[in-house]
Amino acid sequence: MKKILISIFIIFAFLIYFFNEQKYYNNNIVLGASLPKTGIMKDWGHNVEIGTNAYFKYVNEKGILPNNKKISLISLDDKYEPNLTIENTNKLLERKDLFAFYGYVGTPTVKKILPIIENNSIPFIAPFTGASFLRDKNKQNIVNFRASYYEEIDKIIEYLNTKKKIKKFAVFYQNDDYGEEGFVSTIKSLRSRDLALNGEGMYKRNTLSIKHAFSEIRDSKPEAIIMVGAYQANALFIKKAKMDPVLKDSIFCIISFGDASAIVKELNYETQNIIFSQVVPSFDNYRIEIIREYKYMMRRYYPKESLGFISLEAFLVAKSVVESIKNIKGPLSKNAFLKEWNRLPKEILRGIKLEHKKDQLSNKVYLFKYEESTFKEINKDD
Repeated sequence: MKKILISIFIIFAFLIYFFNEQKYYNNNIVLGASLPKTGIMKDWGHNVEIGTNAYFKYVNEKGILPNNKKISLISLDDKYEPNLTIENTNKLLERKDLFAFYGYVGTPTVKKILPIIENNSIPFIAPFTGASFLRDKNKQNIVNFRASYYEEIDKIIEYLNTKKKIKKFAVFYQNDDYGEEGFVSTIKSLRSRDLALNGEGMYKRNTLSIKHAFSEIRDSKPEAIIMVGAYQANALFIKKAKMDPVLKDSIFCIISFGDASAIVKELNYETQNIIFSQVVPSFDNYRIEIIREYKYMMRRYYPKESLGFISLEAFLVAKSVVESIKNIKGPLSKNAFLKEWNRLPKEILRGIKLEHKKDQLSNKVYLFKYEESTFKEINKDD
């Protein structure tokens, strides 16, 4: 009798799961985002929106989705403050038409809502962070696009140590989960090459209070500084360093979240001895078909906006979302979407190869310098 009851319970649980796998029949597929639309990180949120919507507008205009469905992005402002991210996420969950979360910006903001994401089956698509805690195969409803912060920092250190013979590194970082990720990744990469961290300096998130961090790093006399901060803090540090006899010749290394385009403007285009790591190719690379498509759609829908790495990444993510939906056989559901995302063809982004490993779609890191009014990729011979 006990075995019969267990069997009935298993069947009953299966039926509950089957019928609770809700089919999404709405004509408009709604993605919800919490982004910094005001405050010190507002450029990030803005560029995620325009890059995403450049592709979504095209899809809706051309009727690309099956059954002429539309797709739209609904975004709320969190000012890059984790507590606001919680509020926004709960507000978005109240929407009955919400299909998935999409494109959240920042490590501390995303980490704060991780319990909410884990307690809901809703997909959490391509947050703009390289945090290691998101690259966990046990988190089935979280899917990443970009390479990790460790991969970015390791690429920088490999280049500088191998090609430039640099051994003295320091790290300037934000006092939150984003900064901690960068700090730990820097130490890990250095240790893999039998190197030690020479100096470190930390500043408070959403501020420009860098005086103490600057002094700590200056005392270590580094040859290169890994910068894991917001663009205004990074830019202020570099401006001060360029006027300092100890740090003026250091190499400043800025990872993708530092917003290369914004930093270049903040520095009035004085970018000597600065390296930028990115998780996408140059937005000016006409040889890559998907980037020609990005440039065309940005000119079409946002002709007054500047091109950049962030909006390009958002465009690529948006296209990956649409391609995943297009590949679903039968009714749209959250599990069906996740399944198709995880098996997107490698060549679907024409000219940018996808390879689903390390729990992310894209695994390549690019290094750039800014010269002659453009970002130039650093090749192996530089």
